Amino acid sequence: MRPGRPSRTAEHNALFRALESRRPSGDRLVDDQLAEDFLSWPYKALTAPARAQIWRDALTRLIDSRWPGVRPTVIARTRMIDEMVTEISNHTPQVVILGAGFDTRAWRLPCLRDRTVFEVDHPATQHRKREVLERNRLDHTGVRLIATDFNLRELAEAMSAAGFDRTLPTLFLWEGTTNYLSADAVDATLRWCARAPADSHLIFTYINADVLADPSRYVGADRVFSTLRRADEKMTFGFAPDVLADHLGERGLELLDDVGAASIRAKVYGRAAQAMRGHEFYRVAHACVGTPSTVGRSAWSSMTWSASGSSSRPASSFAPR
Repeated sequence: MRPGRPSRTAEHNALFRALESRRPSGDRLVDDQLAEDFLSWPYKALTAPARAQIWRDALTRLIDSRWPGVRPTVIARTRMIDEMVTEISNHTPQVVILGAGFDTRAWRLPCLRDRTVFEVDHPATQHRKREVLERNRLDHTGVRLIATDFNLRELAEAMSAAGFDRTLPTLFLWEGTTNYLSADAVDATLRWCARAPADSHLIFTYINADVLADPSRYVGADRVFSTLRRADEKMTFGFAPDVLADHLGERGLELLDDVGAASIRAKVYGRAAQAMRGHEFYRVAHACVGTPSTVGRSAWSSMTWSASGSSSRPASSFAPR
């Protein structure tokens, strides 16, 4: 990430959500009407005509051919995590979003409207977010924005200063971040989360460490890595899925779920996922502190989806706090 500049990957993810939000309302897997406001002018120009299906289809085909699997995986994981947050946050009075980027869940998910939400991110990215919130005159009094760099290990001190209550069960969300950090920064953050009370939960994404050693094993990984290098956001860290449970257990966390991109797409997109390839090295994990009692052991597995990819709950929609 270049000094003084917001995260380029955060903007890419906002672009994918903006395009998804241009689909007809009944077909959207994610409805994020704020996403477009985070885009710089070239991306905003691309999304402006995307309400027309012919343009939207052409643009998504172009993106998917250049970076196979990335866009549908980001949309699928966003929808999946939206559902998990909706279920788990009912039992946790506070939510911490680590590496929040341009995440808008605090404003578009109804379940978070009466929760205290802490958003932690790099100062440059968070500065852009504050500008967008102020421009849209959005009330974010229930959201506490905390600017810090994970690699500086400032997290505990910064959270305490912002009023984070260590005695309350907490939902930690750590999406799209671990793969850009050092092993020490990831370890310190996991241990910090594990000090939360029992019935606290952690949802986080990570990459299979194999892709760092040999990107050629995964479709499209070389293109993804090349794009990230140009943006100075190189992937630096991953886990081996077969030892993740033991790794978390040694740090006081119990692994409840660990699913890869192909499985996420299959559950969210249904039959259409059979034609999707790429980004299979990306995974989503769900862990908890202690043995869960208020939330089922598997928030992900308990979700029911129709063949079209819609869950039993409607897609999230933007609503100011």
